[in-house]
Amino acid sequence: MNLSLMQVYASLKPELQSIENAMTRAVSSDLPLLSETSQHLLKAGGKRIRPVFVLLAGKFGNYSLEALEKVAVSLELIHMATLVHDDVIDDADTRRGQPTVKSKWDNRMAMYTGDYIYAKALTVITELANPRMHQILSHAMVQMCIGEMEQIRDFFNVEQNVRRYLLRIRRKTALLIAISCQLGAIAAEAEPAVDAALYRFGYNVGMVFQITDDLLDLCGTEKQIGKPPGNDLRQGNITLPVLYALEDDSVRESLLSEITAIRDSNGQADSTKAVQLVRSSKGIAAAERMADRYLAKALRALEGLPDIPVKKNLAEIAHFVAHRSY
Repeated sequence: MNLSLMQVYASLKPELQSIENAMTRAVSSDLPLLSETSQHLLKAGGKRIRPVFVLLAGKFGNYSLEALEKVAVSLELIHMATLVHDDVIDDADTRRGQPTVKSKWDNRMAMYTGDYIYAKALTVITELANPRMHQILSHAMVQMCIGEMEQIRDFFNVEQNVRRYLLRIRRKTALLIAISCQLGAIAAEAEPAVDAALYRFGYNVGMVFQITDDLLDLCGTEKQIGKPPGNDLRQGNITLPVLYALEDDSVRESLLSEITAIRDSNGQADSTKAVQLVRSSKGIAAAERMADRYLAKALRALEGLPDIPVKKNLAEIAHFVAHRSY
């Protein structure tokens, strides 16, 4: 994390700690086991990028931590619920370098824990009496589920095109980041043009976030990303760098052969060779160029916003998201 970004986080430290405490309270249950499973991922930490966007967006209106905290808690809990469910689907043993809920307990406990966290997220947002916010959130949740289903449907589908991939990550990842910015502005009663611009900013940052994630899965180390590289390929998730690599005649046939071997082994085959092929192809640079295009769009969305210090902070976070190593 670069110095300027550390300063952004430091300036928000009391608010982020308050959000952290509120998340812990929100998922606490009379059933000790449910409290333990729900707080397990929470204790592993994370970038908390969605709460940060909520708080920064709130600075464009009447900043009220009470309202913004409810939005931030709700959005981060929804994100966490999807991670708990994802780890079941992906059969993942680690997340953020820690055992997953499903590996520490089992699949059933993980599924009910994810459902419980989802429900708690909705309980928190309904404390704000603004139907538009509820509609925006519920629409995004529906789209996220569709995105996840599309990803499963396209496992090992080497014939899918880039447009299909982009639509999938729009639903799966970008929308939740987009509405983090939008709902933060709405909770602060910012001007409609401001919440629209912040939505566009968040959407484009969200696209960068997922493309960078997909690049890290192939180019990062286990220490950097908290899980073994090539995890997406083992699951059958054909990401943007792989799609572009498949367009590179120098590796296409070898890569297809490796992907087929992984598919036929139900994800048990070693993905090392496939990862090496993608790394040696034109796929990495092509995906990086796509991420850069979305970054440029995100920065353009900020141009029409009022010139307050937080505008620079948002640009710094966008650059961090695009160039992060974890």
